[in-house]
Amino acid sequence: MRYLTDRAVQRRHDSVFPWGTFIINVAGSGLLGFLAALAGHAAGATVAGAAFCGAFTTYSTFSYETLRLAEDRAYLVAILNVAASMIAALGCAYLGMAIAQAITR
Repeated sequence: MRYLTDRAVQRRHDSVFPWGTFIINVAGSGLLGFLAALAGHAAGATVAGAAFCGAFTTYSTFSYETLRLAEDRAYLVAILNVAASMIAALGCAYLGMAIAQAITR
């Protein structure tokens, strides 16, 4: 699923920025935040979060792509990749938790 999503996203963007990995990691972080907040309310939410989100997200590819950008002297894109990925992933995780908390109240 991760590979297919990455390929589908990358085909639509003609840029050195790793959009596929970015979208996958941000979406997976949002889902993990949602499932983590449901853990006290839904049996299996913790297992689903760890198993699915752990398999879907790809921080090793994020690291590799960032290193590749730096090696190709695309320093600004590499820095943007790190900053945008961390900010967006944390923001989506928080949003996922907020949505789950709103649903379970």
